Amino acid sequence: MPLFRKPEAGREKENEKRVAKKRKCKIDASEMLEELLSLLASRRLMTRAALHVMLVPQLRNLSLRCCSGLVTANLCAVIGARCQGLLSLDLSSAVNVSSPVLCDLLGCLSSLRSLCLAGTLCDGRVAEALPAQCPALRHLDVTHCHHLSPASLLHLSPQHPHSPGLPHLRSLLALDIGFGECEEDRRAAAAFLLLGLPWLERAALDGLAEACVLLLDGEFHEVGDFVRCTGIPDLKDLWVERVCGHSLKGVTAGAERVEEDSFSLSEATHNCSWIQDSDDEDGGEAQHREGVLYGLKDAVTLENTKDKEAWKLHGGSLEDARLTLRLRQVQRVSFTTVGALAQLCPSLCALTLDSYGEEETVSGARVAREMAGWSSSLRSLTLRFPGPLSEMARALEHVGASLTSLTVEGAQADGLDPFLRLLHSCPQLTTLTIHMEPPRMHQEEEEEEEEEEEEEERQQDLQALPCLPRLSCLALSFPFDPRQKRTLMWWRPLKGALWALLRGSPLLERLTLVAVPCPLDPVFRLVLDHPAVPMNAPQSPALQHLKHLNLAHSDVSTETVSRLVAMCSCLSTVDLSGCRAVTCHDTKRLQSTVRRRRQKLHITWT
Repeated sequence: MPLFRKPEAGREKENEKRVAKKRKCKIDASEMLEELLSLLASRRLMTRAALHVMLVPQLRNLSLRCCSGLVTANLCAVIGARCQGLLSLDLSSAVNVSSPVLCDLLGCLSSLRSLCLAGTLCDGRVAEALPAQCPALRHLDVTHCHHLSPASLLHLSPQHPHSPGLPHLRSLLALDIGFGECEEDRRAAAAFLLLGLPWLERAALDGLAEACVLLLDGEFHEVGDFVRCTGIPDLKDLWVERVCGHSLKGVTAGAERVEEDSFSLSEATHNCSWIQDSDDEDGGEAQHREGVLYGLKDAVTLENTKDKEAWKLHGGSLEDARLTLRLRQVQRVSFTTVGALAQLCPSLCALTLDSYGEEETVSGARVAREMAGWSSSLRSLTLRFPGPLSEMARALEHVGASLTSLTVEGAQADGLDPFLRLLHSCPQLTTLTIHMEPPRMHQEEEEEEEEEEEEEERQQDLQALPCLPRLSCLALSFPFDPRQKRTLMWWRPLKGALWALLRGSPLLERLTLVAVPCPLDPVFRLVLDHPAVPMNAPQSPALQHLKHLNLAHSDVSTETVSRLVAMCSCLSTVDLSGCRAVTCHDTKRLQSTVRRRRQKLHITWT
């Protein structure tokens, strides 16, 4: 018997391998098609005819952000007919598509999990239809949809009396929506969404900061008119329900066991990557997951009822209760309301603080105290602050050690020490972006101070300067006035700090130095020729992994650029726009040298 069964078993194994190979080829073909679509769109090579050919049922992710002008009502009909298995769709800036057309399209995409309609004609009709048409939606972006009112977003919550809501929604981006809407309406709508979407982890809402203050203070009578006009449940009742039922431990644990694709920091820049499931996922597990998740609303209600009874039996007082939100990524919060956000969201990992328009002077020490609770969780921080850089350096006193990404916009330079303190406070950074303004002082007085500081720098020990060993992306930009013939050298002592950043970051892949107010030739000579190494820096050679270099409007010579191109074998793009010391002839000569070496390098010069 074994003699006859062995060939049969061998054939079965061969068939299984053949089926697995076909499935793998199918997946690979789908991924290759998506990459081709993305490449053609990003390079502005996409045509309407090519797009019609590539819209096939195998597509799972479709982004038309870079070719939004091709999106029409007819194309939406084709997408709805052919690509009903889409998991992710991006129609950003598709202004040629009306709201009824969007509703018809979404009615064909019931499996959709990520939807981006930023800058489109999306209005309340689309928001009301979404819960019924795309019940599995987890990410929604309606930023800059001016026809969409904040009240229309209320239908996204399962707590709405006339809508099933989106119980799986984890990410909601809805900044700059509505024309002439009342600020109180924005605050009330944001508060209702924070209470009515218990699984929300990423939020960018108008009035979110004010809503956090409202939820913390409990002054819900201030938005009573909005509640009565919209017919939503009383916010105080929702708050009590969330607080009393905050031990959703059974439901939460079950959900987290079946939902392993929770948010991470890298998902902030890839909106669609976290919502994709494997196509070959076991059907039984998928059905079990959907069953558990779709039953969350009823389970939460039942759990809340039990918790309220238990709360009363144990003598719980609502005055001592505390609301905790699951938010991990928040955008556009003012410096004055960050304290309320810190109390409501203890597990925050990404935050954008904006001080523009605030009348109160921002104190870096106070901000540092209010953010101290995030000292172990915060990974990404963006600060938009038009004040002195020294205040921002103080604000990073407690959270800087845990940050991997930092962006500072609009800060004013007030000496080298604050900049060095900022670098010293954030040793784990992999991405650093700073858009800095010049100091507010007379140019002649500044030049005299620069000479004194430069003399001090000569005596300074370079090895004592701080560095960022894990840095892979550095962008340092300063304002440039096109009426000036060249960039003013108002901050020459910056040379030492730049040397420490470039020499002490061997993993650097992207370097942007725009209109830097100090000569770059001495900086790069130090990096390439000086044997010293900054404090705590590895002994690896500098700039060996550099791929993208932008030196626009900076003071750099052709000789220095030639040395960098010759040394950095991975370099693929160089931007020399506005570099006065580099001529067109120099650029052509450098390009011909690169061709002889058969190196793929694109040089930009104007």
